[in-house]
Amino acid sequence: MSNAPPLQISNLVKRFGGLTAVEGVSLEVRDRECVGLLGPNGAGKSTTIRSIVGRVRPDAGTVRIFGHPAESAEARAAIGWVPQELALYPLLTCRENLDSFGRYQGLSGKGLHDAIAWCIQWATLADKADTIVKQLSGGMKRRLNMACGLIHHPRVVLLDEPTVGVDPQSRNNIFEMIEALRAEGMAIIYTTHYMEEAERLCDRIAIIDHGKVIALGTRDDLVHQSFGGRSDVLMRINDVDQKAAAWAGIRNGTYDGQVAHFSIEQPTEIASLLDGATNNGLDVIDVVLRRPNLESVFLQLTGRDLRE
Repeated sequence: MSNAPPLQISNLVKRFGGLTAVEGVSLEVRDRECVGLLGPNGAGKSTTIRSIVGRVRPDAGTVRIFGHPAESAEARAAIGWVPQELALYPLLTCRENLDSFGRYQGLSGKGLHDAIAWCIQWATLADKADTIVKQLSGGMKRRLNMACGLIHHPRVVLLDEPTVGVDPQSRNNIFEMIEALRAEGMAIIYTTHYMEEAERLCDRIAIIDHGKVIALGTRDDLVHQSFGGRSDVLMRINDVDQKAAAWAGIRNGTYDGQVAHFSIEQPTEIASLLDGATNNGLDVIDVVLRRPNLESVFLQLTGRDLRE
């Protein structure tokens, strides 16, 4: 098992009554790799994560951590999970929270003392170490939440939207924390709704929808698979007569109520689009040409409709 990958999911299936939340997910995370897990609400991300940490028992398939079943003591010792919801004691200080979570993980004595010291430095909370949690800012709480979940220095780390609700400065701090984990050789699963975060932090990205992995690869791989050498044109239209949607559809584009989206092979095709808009009496306010990015891939594969 010493040569087994940090995380290996094979044909994972989980049903809740008549609902199939996860349907045949397979995924492997390699040493020192950060894999992004993206998907719309209800796509199966949370059930997959909970299966990895042993909180959900799959109906079929396997989850192995360095070759050990997810529910085994060896797997639990190797995993660190930071949930999206804050799991902190508001009336305890940062140091006391770390002490409590360290003891939950079986740490004691010098090992616990050293782990707390490392976490305080890693989370840049040295000047707040003896401040009670309820007095901390949202970003500080997020960083402490990460430290409490990873105080036992796991080899496989699961981060569930760790930057939700934080300011840009705190977000950059969290990015630096994650990059420090990677430098120490940890394997990471990172779930987020922020595409720019996945592009910055993740070596590979898995897009999951309707309980299945529908795309997997590097950012450049996914863009090439979805769009080849094509580019996006975003045309903002003042559509007083509600004609833009029909016109965009005829030109193989889409219209979201303000912006028409087109995919083109050559930039010279923009002239034809502008002529077509003018001939149809549409008032074009702005035009942007851009190469497809991860967000383009995500919307192409999962659709533009909002999911609750």
